[in-house]
Amino acid sequence: MSLLEIEGLSLSIGNLPILKGVDLSVAPGEIMGLVGESGSGKSMTALTVMRLLPFSARASGRVTFDGIDLIAAGEDQMCALRGDDIGMVFQEPMTALNPVKTIGEQVAEGIRWHTKASRAEAEERARKMLDRVGLPEAQFPLSRYPHELSGGQRQRVVIAIACALKPKLLIADEPTTALDVVLQAQILDLLRDLVRENRMGLLLISHDLAVVTEMADRITVMRHGEVMESGETARTLSEQTHPYTRQLALASMHVPKRQRPTSPLWGGRTEGPGDERSPDTPALRADPSHKGEGKGAPLLSVEAVSRLYPGRRVSLFRRGPAVHAVDGVSFSMEPGQSVALVGRSGCGKSTLARMVLALDEPSAGTIRFRGETISGRGEAELKAARRDMQVVFQDPYGSFDPRQKVERLVAEPLHTLDRKPTRAERREMVADALHEVGLSPADMEKYPHEFSGGQRQRLSIARAVITRPKLIIADEPVSALDVSIRAQILDLFAELNRKLGLAYLFITHDLTVARAITDEVMVMHEGRIVERGGTKDVLDHPQTEAAQALVAAAPDLHRAIARKLQEQG
Repeated sequence: MSLLEIEGLSLSIGNLPILKGVDLSVAPGEIMGLVGESGSGKSMTALTVMRLLPFSARASGRVTFDGIDLIAAGEDQMCALRGDDIGMVFQEPMTALNPVKTIGEQVAEGIRWHTKASRAEAEERARKMLDRVGLPEAQFPLSRYPHELSGGQRQRVVIAIACALKPKLLIADEPTTALDVVLQAQILDLLRDLVRENRMGLLLISHDLAVVTEMADRITVMRHGEVMESGETARTLSEQTHPYTRQLALASMHVPKRQRPTSPLWGGRTEGPGDERSPDTPALRADPSHKGEGKGAPLLSVEAVSRLYPGRRVSLFRRGPAVHAVDGVSFSMEPGQSVALVGRSGCGKSTLARMVLALDEPSAGTIRFRGETISGRGEAELKAARRDMQVVFQDPYGSFDPRQKVERLVAEPLHTLDRKPTRAERREMVADALHEVGLSPADMEKYPHEFSGGQRQRLSIARAVITRPKLIIADEPVSALDVSIRAQILDLFAELNRKLGLAYLFITHDLTVARAITDEVMVMHEGRIVERGGTKDVLDHPQTEAAQALVAAAPDLHRAIARKLQEQG
C-alpha cells in the first residue's frame, strides 16, 4: 500500500495550467526521485501535497496520504500533519529560516508544538538532531542565528527541522544543493538511515541525476507539468526510453565543446584544456605560495591574505577565541584564466571571495586587481574595479531587491561605466544580457518572485556579464540550475571566455563543474589553500587528505547507474 498516492493531479494558478494529470506514488520505506527542468512542476507538486499553494491556485484529482484526502482536508488537519507526519526541506535555506530566531529555537519549535514537550526537552532533542546533521553544539551552539552560518550550514538546520519528529513522509526539495560533496554524502546517508529506521517515505526532488540515481528506488521524470516517464531508477536512466530522459542524462554530464566526457553510455571524448595542461601553465601541487605563471602582471594577485573574526561573546565582558576564516592565502590569476576554488562548507571560500570583491577588508595581506591595490580603497577609487570585476552570488533570491523589476536589477552595474547609457541603450543592453542567459527581453517587466530558483540565478548571471568585465567571481553559479540550463550557462561561460577573454574564479562544491569549465583547481581547507594544480591532475590524483575526501564523495552518474544495475543482477 502506498503512503502517498497522487492520481490525475492537475493544478492551475489563475488561468495558467501548472500541472496536468500527474500520477505518482511513494510507499513506506521507499525513496522516489522526482526530476525535471526548472519550471517542470516538481516543486508545485510538493507544495500541493503540503497544501502551501497561492490563493488563486485550483487543484483537482486525488492526493492521498496515509488514507487522508489532502485536497479535501481542512487547514487545522493540515497544520497537524505538517512538520509531524509530513516534513519538508525547502529549496532555499535562508528564506526558509526565521532570521530573528536562533537555530535552536527553530528546531525546537515544531517539537514543542506537536509533542507538548517542555522547553528543556525540546532543546535537548533539537541539540541531538543538529548534531546528527553535522552541526555539533561545541561549534554551533543553539544560540546562533541563521546569518551566522554559511549556506550549507543553514541547509543542515532546515533538514534538522524537517526530520526532528521522524515524519512518515519527507519531501526534500533540492536538499543538498547548497552543500559541499562531503557533507552531501553525509546528509544523503542520514536520509537513507531515516528511511530505513523509520520506514519513512522520501520524495526526493533534485536536478542532480547522479544524486537521484544513488538514492532513489524509483524515478519520475517531469516536463511542463506532465509525467514523461516513471520506473525503476537505474533501468530508466540506462535505457532512456523517452527522448526527454535521454536529453536530461546528456545535459547532466554536459561540458563546453572544448571537452567531452568518456562513457559507455554517452560515447567518446574530445580532449580540451581541462585534460591537457599547456606548458605555459604547469600544474603546481600543494603550493599555496604560488604567484601564477604567464606574461605580464597577473590580473588578480592575492598575497598572504587573512581574515580574522572576533570570537562570539560568551558574557558581557568576555569573548571566545578569534576565528581565522581565511589564514594566509596567496594565489594569482592571469587574464582569461578559469580557476575553481573548492572545499568543504565553511572552509572560507565565500569569505575569500568577498575580500577579492572589496566587500570585506582583509585583516592582513594585500589584494591587487590589474596591478592596483583594492583592499582599503574608497568606493570612488574602486569604480573601475567594480566595472571590470563582477559577481554571481550563491543565493539567487537574496541578491535581488524584491521590489524592483528585472530591467533595473540587471542594469545595476551600468552605473560603473564611464558614460551613463541612455534609456534606450540601457534597455538594449539588458535585453542582450537576458538573451545570452536564456531568458526573454519581455522578462524585463517582471519581478524576481515571478521566476523559479533557476531562472533567478540566470538573472544574476545576466547582471554579472552586462558590463563585459575582465573577471567574474562566481559563487556556486549553477548550483540552483537544472541540468539543461546548467549546460547552457556553462557553454555561455566558455563562449564569453573565448570571445572576451573573461577570467573566472568559480567557487563550487560541484567537481563536475570544476572539471568542465576550469583550467586549475585550488582546494581550500580550514581557511588555507592546501592544494593547487591543473584541474585533471588535482581531481584525478588528489594529493592532500582534504582533496581526496572531496573527490571520493563526489557523485558520479555513470558509476551510480553501473553499480545499481550490478546490484540488481
